Amino acid sequence: MNPESTDRRRQFAEEARAERPDLALLCLLVGAEADTGLGEAGIDAAQIELDRLAGLLPFRPGGPRAWAAALAELLGGRCDFRGTPADYQRLGSSLLHEVLRRRRGLPILLSVVWLEVARRAGAPVYGVALPGHFVVGFGPPEDQVLVDAFDGGRLLSGADAELLVAGATGAPLDPSMLSPADPLDIVLRILNNIRAWAAARPERSDVSLWAVELALLLPSHPARLRYERAQLLVQRGEFIAGAVELDAYASVVEAVDADAASRVRGQAHAARAMLN
Repeated sequence: MNPESTDRRRQFAEEARAERPDLALLCLLVGAEADTGLGEAGIDAAQIELDRLAGLLPFRPGGPRAWAAALAELLGGRCDFRGTPADYQRLGSSLLHEVLRRRRGLPILLSVVWLEVARRAGAPVYGVALPGHFVVGFGPPEDQVLVDAFDGGRLLSGADAELLVAGATGAPLDPSMLSPADPLDIVLRILNNIRAWAAARPERSDVSLWAVELALLLPSHPARLRYERAQLLVQRGEFIAGAVELDAYASVVEAVDADAASRVRGQAHAARAMLN
């Protein structure tokens, strides 16, 4: 790993542990892993663009519904931020700087644009992590307004939200799903999307690896990500490093699942044997 990448990852880890993590900066640092040309100047330019967009909003338009309408008119209307089915096939749809440039992206990244622009303007805004489709929320629970940034800021009724959840899970909407999403959970979900994109493209194991490694830098992450990283190292021919990681993961899970630990150690042995 080159020194610049090491510095970016250190910055990512520090920001993730800040008292109030900067969601936009974390997303842009994810983008810098994918786009080595996105240096400090590019990250600053993206933040400046978010500031510029916020400056185009009217001054405190009113309650949650008025804020939602103002954002929809600006971002969904004048600026034409929205998504299409084809955006699910692009890695750039998960990278904030690319979404700002193309004004296209996945629901969660378009929602990040809304969140960051609205937050800068003083709106009572937060992300809502519905299963399968991230949306934007305004206002308190008793007066909550939901919008779909992927659909240009379409206002969602309760029935619309229920349909989104049912379409993704086949289960009914649980009120807990409407709670504000933590910024770090948003970043982890973005990284999960990137991992899913790369998993469908075995030739892009490089993307899978850096996405897993960034997720591991978050203060809270699934322990199984260590196992996934080990498998990726072996897949990429880094047999010794992969075997070391597999043994480390086996030590973690041994206390709760001795059989699983034994299987993982067998995989570590097989990885070392590939060098013979």
